[in-house]
Amino acid sequence: MIEKPLTPADVDFVTTLHGDDPVSFVVLMQPRGAQDLLLRAIDDVALGEFDDAVREGEEPEGDAADAPAERALAHTLAALRATGAEATGQVAERHPLDRLREIVDETGADEVIVLTTPHFVEEFFHRDWASRARHKVGVPVLKLFSHAPEDPPRTQE
Repeated sequence: MIEKPLTPADVDFVTTLHGDDPVSFVVLMQPRGAQDLLLRAIDDVALGEFDDAVREGEEPEGDAADAPAERALAHTLAALRATGAEATGQVAERHPLDRLREIVDETGADEVIVLTTPHFVEEFFHRDWASRARHKVGVPVLKLFSHAPEDPPRTQE
């Protein structure tokens, strides 16, 4: 599960997690406009990204959020495939955790990776995607924090 396109560093990190073992990905992308505007702004402020907090109201919502999500998904799938990994995906607008559970069941997935930016409010109350997925999917869930190319990879299990 992702909420923004993967950076080159993110792609490198997720494709090398299992060494030389062949990996395949089914990527679920939730449009940013489907996420709570207030919580996104609070997270931006907590991270010191004040300019981003001010611009949160400019994020497209509803149907207008679909096109940016589709582009972000296409970029991510192309980047994963460029490493030699198999990758498919879809935008999950409604009930992304239910769709995630269906995909885990359909594919026999070994694990779920949730790659996200920090969401302090949701994480504090264990309402973030990874915490909620751990109670729903029946396989291990690895939470990774996305990062800029110059940032070192960060994980939270």
